[in-house]
Amino acid sequence: MPAKHPKVAVLLAAFNGIQWIEEQLDSILGQSGVDITVHISVDPSNDGTEAWCLAYAARHSCVSVLPYAGIFGGASRNFFRLIRDAALDDVEYVAFADQDDIWNPDKLERAIRQIKNRNVDAYSSNVIAFWPDARRHLLNKAQPQAAWDFLFEAAGPGCTYVLTRDLVNSLKASMLASWNEVQSVSLHDWYCYAFARSHGFKWFIDPRPSMNYRQHERNQVGANTGIGSLVSRYRTIHDGWWFSQVRLIARLNGLEHDSFVRQWLSLRRWQLLKLSFKAWHCRRRVRDKLFFFCICWAAALTGSQVR
Repeated sequence: MPAKHPKVAVLLAAFNGIQWIEEQLDSILGQSGVDITVHISVDPSNDGTEAWCLAYAARHSCVSVLPYAGIFGGASRNFFRLIRDAALDDVEYVAFADQDDIWNPDKLERAIRQIKNRNVDAYSSNVIAFWPDARRHLLNKAQPQAAWDFLFEAAGPGCTYVLTRDLVNSLKASMLASWNEVQSVSLHDWYCYAFARSHGFKWFIDPRPSMNYRQHERNQVGANTGIGSLVSRYRTIHDGWWFSQVRLIARLNGLEHDSFVRQWLSLRRWQLLKLSFKAWHCRRRVRDKLFFFCICWAAALTGSQVR
């Protein structure tokens, strides 16, 4: 008797994605070595995305569209809704999906193999960013994890995440206990990584790319390449958004009394200067460690750390 394929629930957040979503869904349903169900949540759209998804689900029994639940206004709240409302009791793994990428055929099969072989609870990977003009670029997020990187960055693009059911159940219970506060989290992938690492779950970041990561003018968070992206990142720090998210994620994960976090949680100028000297423990990539050091000093000197 052939071995059963592992059951995976794919959570897909959609919004005005009519021009890309079919190619993405076809790549998801074409995954090898897994038994898939897909749950789609559509943020009310004006391009026919919801009607198209309902028609697609009618043709594929493994695809369902969650009922209307209001306006989310961003992918993060939409994914939180998916974690809360999708039927996940009968699956072994949960994966996140954006509406506009293209998955490698073995994306989930490889992720699950790595989770089992490495005895970890979650997986993410590098990706290949691609543009309409045929440019391609490896986004390398697979540097060794640092002691506190999870409070300051995600484990790569959330669309590569694959989590065990035990981790998702624990994550869901914590989210429901702080549901209103969680709605203020802007990046669900950052929050999920922080939850996992701060609660003793193990995570593997795969250097092998698992998908093609489409870049276009409507990306909520796109590829971090070039001077333009660096300027954009600095603006989010200068206007206080980034540090406010750091503090929120630390508190939501119950770390406000941790000895390391207490040293800087109030984000006073002198605390930021002290934090700058911990940069090696706060980011994974060397370039980002140096950038972290500089932005702590810039925020301390300008007083722009929290909006």
